[in-house]
Amino acid sequence: MAPPRPRHVYAGPYVDRVSALRRDAAWLAAALADPGTRFVPVWRSQSLVRRVPQPGAVLLGREALPAEGLAEAILLGQYAGAACFVVELPAAAPAPSADAEFVDLRLAGGALPPEEAGLLAYARALVYWRSRHRFCGRCGAPTRALQSGHVMACTREGCDAEFFPRIDPAIIVLVTDGERALLGRQAAWPAGRYSTIAGFVEPGESLEDAVVREVREETGVEVVEAEYHSSQPWPFPSSLMVGFRARAGTTAIACPDGELEDARWFTAEEVAAGTPALPPPQSISFQLIADWFERVTGRPLSDEPAVRRWTAPR
Repeated sequence: MAPPRPRHVYAGPYVDRVSALRRDAAWLAAALADPGTRFVPVWRSQSLVRRVPQPGAVLLGREALPAEGLAEAILLGQYAGAACFVVELPAAAPAPSADAEFVDLRLAGGALPPEEAGLLAYARALVYWRSRHRFCGRCGAPTRALQSGHVMACTREGCDAEFFPRIDPAIIVLVTDGERALLGRQAAWPAGRYSTIAGFVEPGESLEDAVVREVREETGVEVVEAEYHSSQPWPFPSSLMVGFRARAGTTAIACPDGELEDARWFTAEEVAAGTPALPPPQSISFQLIADWFERVTGRPLSDEPAVRRWTAPR
């Protein structure tokens, strides 16, 4: 049996989602009135993070929120022994704080305790989903929140359409020919930055089919074998990254669809020497590369002092 893989950042059973209580109006009212209940603030898709003495998520009490904010709160579940909701703050800039600030979770997530990073990712994803479903996609009428924010329902009589949180599945794959790994870069990235191949799964397509298609479209390389590795929630804005490792049947590279500016085969020693700047450690793309590197060399990638990483994730 293979050893368990490390859990990715943003993933983990840190919240009891108590889905059965989302319809319980009495329980929800009591939870919102409870001084022990905690609220995750989201402002312009950013998360409130404490800087000192060490990075951490800032959760607020009900006294710190306006009444209209409480009315729009979405239940996350039970977290650290208390009910927990997410609240989207109004567009006006929040008052500055000496020890905390609103930041992009993509950049801060790797520095947070894992359970806090997962909680903030869950909160951010729900706020984003609701912001995209203020109106009915069938008839255009306004929607209203049901089940403590986990359903957006059309308000027009006779339509009654309901919309539920959705995620966009995307594959992310490290293709190798044994001793080398295939990495690509987009033109918008600074020079030297490379990552694994990734793309969204299309309707009517299996995950394995998406691996073969995306690698072919982006690099011209044909995949002959693909194996599931692991998955990672990626709420930027609403993806689930499904990781694979794959074996190449061909090695000639072209970038036919123009999505990548360049794609190359890199040896493990080139990676160790810092030739490509790698994705940040909190990303599944980095983990795919790190696992391959250790299998090829017998050395942990984290022990290589010359490895370069970049801060803008895949």
